[in-house]
Amino acid sequence: MTAAAFHLPSRFWAELSTRAFAQLKASGQAAQTVAVLPVAAIEQHGPHLPLSVDATLLQGVIDAALPQLPAGLPVLFLPPQNLGLSPEHLRFSGTLTLSPATVIALWTEIGECVARAGVRKLLLFNGHGGQVSVMDIVARELRTRCDLIVYGASWFSLPLPDAVAGQFSAQEHRFGIHAGEIETSMMLHLSPATVQMEQARDFRSSAQHRAGQYAILGNGRTAKLGWQMQDYHPAGAVGNAAAATAEKGRSVVTAAAAQLVALLQELHALPLSTLVGETEVF
Repeated sequence: MTAAAFHLPSRFWAELSTRAFAQLKASGQAAQTVAVLPVAAIEQHGPHLPLSVDATLLQGVIDAALPQLPAGLPVLFLPPQNLGLSPEHLRFSGTLTLSPATVIALWTEIGECVARAGVRKLLLFNGHGGQVSVMDIVARELRTRCDLIVYGASWFSLPLPDAVAGQFSAQEHRFGIHAGEIETSMMLHLSPATVQMEQARDFRSSAQHRAGQYAILGNGRTAKLGWQMQDYHPAGAVGNAAAATAEKGRSVVTAAAAQLVALLQELHALPLSTLVGETEVF
């Protein structure tokens, strides 16, 4: 006899009761439910943006995605972890950061709790470029410890339609990685009162100079610099923030939200057999 279907009463993990999780497990749907752990940062973003940028942009994409999620798609958003790994911004006042060991332990232990609830799929959804490598470590730890299917993705790594991506130059996509035109545009859309456009300008990255001078060190693929933000620009920002508009920001948020929905649908459809157990030695 097949267990009756169970419909999630909320999209938010913390709003469910213990009884609801028991019902989810009993229905057999827990294993195909996708848990999403939003991870961001509280760090400086130049002279024109608040420290909350990474958290604000991440939540903005999630908020735009929520109404688009199909009713029958079992997705649960865990409490956002908005304090992350930001040592590269410590020379700028106000930045908050945890150590790498603390972040790895924190996210891994949250993932272990997800696994104990019977959920077998987890998306680490990120808003801060400085912790992409940490997601890789945590994903492998959780696969090893808990047999969880774990993917890491950042809102800025989601594929954007050409019409949206084309609003920004190739140079901006490559070098405007922190408080530049894209992030400033999104903040003008999501939280305009926190943006001081009179302080925005074209913050030229030192990486642009290296790209023209060094074929290998500067190609953006082969070698990666161990950096702090002031190494790229003393103002703590890179990119043409002065060119930002709220309309450009709205289009990025809308497109990223649609891609997040598509990603969650694919992750739900992914078979649990993706992970292989014991193997024979030939």
